[in-house]
Amino acid sequence: MTNPAILPTDTPIIDTHVHVFTRALPLAAGRRHSPSGDFPPADLFAVAGRHGIDRIVLVQPSFLGTDNAYLVETLALAPEKLRGIVVVDPSVADAQLDAFARAGVVGIRLNLLGKDVRDVLAPDWTAMLKRIAARGWQIEIQAQGRDLPVLIDGLAPLGAPLVIDHFGRPDPALGIDDPGFRRLLAAGPDGPLHVKISGSYRCGGADAAPYAGALLDALGPGRLLWGSDWPFTEFEATRRYEDGITELRTWLTPAEQAAVAETSRKLFGFAG
Repeated sequence: MTNPAILPTDTPIIDTHVHVFTRALPLAAGRRHSPSGDFPPADLFAVAGRHGIDRIVLVQPSFLGTDNAYLVETLALAPEKLRGIVVVDPSVADAQLDAFARAGVVGIRLNLLGKDVRDVLAPDWTAMLKRIAARGWQIEIQAQGRDLPVLIDGLAPLGAPLVIDHFGRPDPALGIDDPGFRRLLAAGPDGPLHVKISGSYRCGGADAAPYAGALLDALGPGRLLWGSDWPFTEFEATRRYEDGITELRTWLTPAEQAAVAETSRKLFGFAG
């Protein structure tokens, strides 16, 4: 990997959700899908740079499991401009977490799609998650909307910021009346949650604009984050990077976009 040329920060957009990977990397057993292409850091920096975005959060893709090596290598390319969210298991050693922190990791991800969410409320998981909370790291959650109430109630007392991916993935048949989505709204602007208005195409075909509006009204821009979800795994053929930026500018005013960027800067530990 070579060091990318990254543009100066002059935009109120921070991309808090991207993935980098190649098909040559070892894939996790039991994965829900496999990558269909190669999306290395150079490609990410090129597409983000064309849109003036230079502060980016790398999220470990589910099909790489707990092997975060490629993500950590990528963070080293531009440590002042990149942050990372890793995937770990309950037995992860403190020394490994220390190494992740030095590399620019600021949280872990729980990708619970297709899993029994009660597993992460078991003693071995909560013991590890308490260590995450003690570091001031965030816990990022991807789960179906129906599973959010039990997860929020179980994890919020740990004290770590909870980041909910992709609008909380409400049931498209229920829309904003999905109980999990209503639980997000009930958290309010002073609650423990941040919600990513990202991955609109992962909302089961529903229009995500009402979700964005309801979240903005209930939580305010100080609890929202934006992510492109590049390279749009499983949707690579139909999605472009600029589509997400267009959505962001449709959903939020410039002042609200600036507030979201400031929230992202603080939460992920970017310099001012």
